[in-house]
Amino acid sequence: MTQYIIRRVILMIPTIIVISIISFIIIQLPPGDYLSSYVATLLEQGDIVDEQILENMRRRYGLGQPIYVQYAKWIWGMLHGDFGKSMEWQVSVSSLIWERLALTFALSLFTILFTWSLAMPVGVFSATHQYSIGDYVFTFFGFVGLGVPNFMLALILMYIAMTVFDHSVGGLFSPEYMRAAWSWAKFVDMLKHLWLPMLILGTGGTAGLIRTMRAQMLDELHKPYVVTARSKGLTERKLIWKYPVRVALNPFFSALSTALPRLISGSTIVSVVLSLQTTGPLMLRALRSQDMYLAGSFLLMISILTVISTLMSDIVLTATDPRIRYES
Repeated sequence: MTQYIIRRVILMIPTIIVISIISFIIIQLPPGDYLSSYVATLLEQGDIVDEQILENMRRRYGLGQPIYVQYAKWIWGMLHGDFGKSMEWQVSVSSLIWERLALTFALSLFTILFTWSLAMPVGVFSATHQYSIGDYVFTFFGFVGLGVPNFMLALILMYIAMTVFDHSVGGLFSPEYMRAAWSWAKFVDMLKHLWLPMLILGTGGTAGLIRTMRAQMLDELHKPYVVTARSKGLTERKLIWKYPVRVALNPFFSALSTALPRLISGSTIVSVVLSLQTTGPLMLRALRSQDMYLAGSFLLMISILTVISTLMSDIVLTATDPRIRYES
């Protein structure tokens, strides 16, 4: 197992390099660049375009140079802790992403905990009480959760909150804490606003994991090792949670491969609908405006976290399921 991890870590280096090259090329694929979008916006507003300013910006960001030169400058800066400067916001990329990244991390972490804590016991109950009234009820709500898009659920809950309770639920902070410095009061205010996006984002994932857990449990409950354990006199509760549940959790641990990337991307559409100060809307705006340093930093972070989380998922699966081995 140790050799497998070492090999995977070594292979991560060229993988991340290739991914970073592809990401940078993708950013450059749309016609034009940030300056083209900037000039078009100025012309739409009737402002005067100063060619000297545009030329200075081209030299500053290397936009007139070949793409491999721009990529080399970008990577070299990243290796020295400099993620570049956002062309649109005219500030360093680091100052833009870190606070939003922390908020996205908090939202994603609470969503994952909510999803797992609800999906696991409900899936076990549905499998052990197959075709009961409770199973049918959970199945119905599971299909509803899978069928209703998250952004539609967000719009419905926002409408109910505004019309019935006369309360705005958009954003992660109250207006008085929006630009305030971090304090205990601001943290508590964030927790008060966090439950709604957590509920919306967790609905679809919870419904899917409930169906997966139920199917896995039904497959494990009739295997010989469960029959043998039952014949040895183990209580039903101890038998269920010690053996088949442990094996049925594999899909949960496999989902770890996408958990870390979601900390960066979040759910962009829901974040836009709810006006959340997370990284999703900022990344979307950077991609639309071709802000190459900001968009490239997001894409590279997502790629690195995808590779790391896939390795973590494999390690956790090996630790929890003795049938999985990577030595061969």
